[in-house]
Amino acid sequence: MRHDISGFEVRWDEAQARRWKEGGEWAELTIADRARRLAERSPDFVTHVCGDLALTAGQAWEQSGRLAAALWSKGFRAGDRLAFETPNWHEAVLIDLAACRLGLVIVPIVPIYRDKEVQLILQDSQAKGIFIAQEFRGFDYAQMMARLSPSLPGLQHVWTVRGADGTGSDLRDLLAQAPPLPELPLVSPDAIKLMLYTSGTTGRPKAVLHSHNTLARSTFMASRHWGLRPGDTTLMPSPVTHVTGYTYGIEFPFFEGTCCVLMDKWDAAQAADLIERHGICFTLCATPFLQELLDLAQQQGRRLPSMRTFPCGGAAVPPELIHRVARVLENCRAFRVYGSSEAPVITLGFVQPQQARLAAETDGTEIDYEVVLLDAGGEPVAPGAEGEICARGPGLFLGYANAADTAASFDRSGFFHTGDVGIRTPEGAIVFTGRIKDLINRGGEKISAKEVEDLLHEHPGVLQAAVVAMPHARLGETVCAYLIAQPGADVSLQAVSRTLAAAGVARQKFPEKLIVVDEFPKTASGKIKKDLLRKDVRDRLQQETSA
Repeated sequence: MRHDISGFEVRWDEAQARRWKEGGEWAELTIADRARRLAERSPDFVTHVCGDLALTAGQAWEQSGRLAAALWSKGFRAGDRLAFETPNWHEAVLIDLAACRLGLVIVPIVPIYRDKEVQLILQDSQAKGIFIAQEFRGFDYAQMMARLSPSLPGLQHVWTVRGADGTGSDLRDLLAQAPPLPELPLVSPDAIKLMLYTSGTTGRPKAVLHSHNTLARSTFMASRHWGLRPGDTTLMPSPVTHVTGYTYGIEFPFFEGTCCVLMDKWDAAQAADLIERHGICFTLCATPFLQELLDLAQQQGRRLPSMRTFPCGGAAVPPELIHRVARVLENCRAFRVYGSSEAPVITLGFVQPQQARLAAETDGTEIDYEVVLLDAGGEPVAPGAEGEICARGPGLFLGYANAADTAASFDRSGFFHTGDVGIRTPEGAIVFTGRIKDLINRGGEKISAKEVEDLLHEHPGVLQAAVVAMPHARLGETVCAYLIAQPGADVSLQAVSRTLAAAGVARQKFPEKLIVVDEFPKTASGKIKKDLLRKDVRDRLQQETSA
């Protein structure tokens, strides 16, 4: 263990780090180093397209320098935490680069998050400043921050993005008023650069810590395996506040000299138009995006010939969906991948045409990771048996902000215990089969069942609540709530939704089905048998479909 400049205690093996640096696994470059090189070599190269705006490498470097100077003048120094909650806008690129140039820890916040989640993240991260969208999709983020700021004494600065000019509190004002950039201290690629919150089984989100070296290694290995080349154009509809959108939307163009077209709101027809207009060859996103794009392409007879590669993950991927890609899109190969915020893309999928069956039925083989499947006692399982997926490698995160979470998630051999269950096929591929963690995977968004249960208990008519995942054709899983209620209480779906709305949480966490019961099935020790509840809701849905 060692203490990072940002104050975090992180996992650190000096001998292993030296081997990875000497062997080239850790390139010892920050994204700012890569952006500077690209700007010097090809200043007019377009790295990002955002609506009608084309951002060049030269512009990204110059504007991020001005923003870095402005932040420096406000007292931001290496190790300080800077949050942002914006859609997929090009401004996120400038914020990320400026933070990297100063050695700040960037804290992305998903735009669907509201008061409760945002307050928790800002308090836990000890963020010194935040950039927020002024308004997006009918929600006023500035008003939210006005409500939250009095309870966040450590948050010294709130800046809007695409807000009013001339107020002094918008990103454009910072860029316009920036002083000259001072000579900055060097930023160590070993330093923590990303603090990314992911749902935990206890309802308390965990802050995942990546260094410049760990995240860059994961990004580089994936791009090489998937065959991305300089000059390629990619599409990113996944939020840039997720690990997928952050790495392949914001940062990847500076690795290989590719161009990323950002989408701030998913729409299959718009995506198809962008693919045709820009000659897009690659995207990486969750199952619903691929399914809807295929539906539209098939209905309209659009073959989208520029598309070559479509890794898919983040939610359950039916094998037939992968097979369908080859029938609908002219030149595209789709395949399943598996990873997490902690260990991005552990498996990278089968990309060759002759591997079509494995691409559809497995999640691929591990690339750049060691993976073992362990039983509850920490022993390797027999061939073909289910076990917990445990991984280690140069792309693995350095731990959680909470040292106790880190200690609970790693074993003595340095393997990260994902909490996910899988099997290894005779071909050596990994197949993800389920989760030990009690999370609901709603279209790639991880929702803590316990968090929703705790919120449901705030309703005066709810005596007990148990939340489980239920199947959903488009999203993979959604939220189902089982309740034991006070006699005569209004615990309708509408009533409990009002309780969650009053708590200020994302609507994605609202139950989409509610079942009132007299008692829960329990183990001898009194634990609710959620496996039986999940089976019950599946049976109910099947009966409703049959009826």
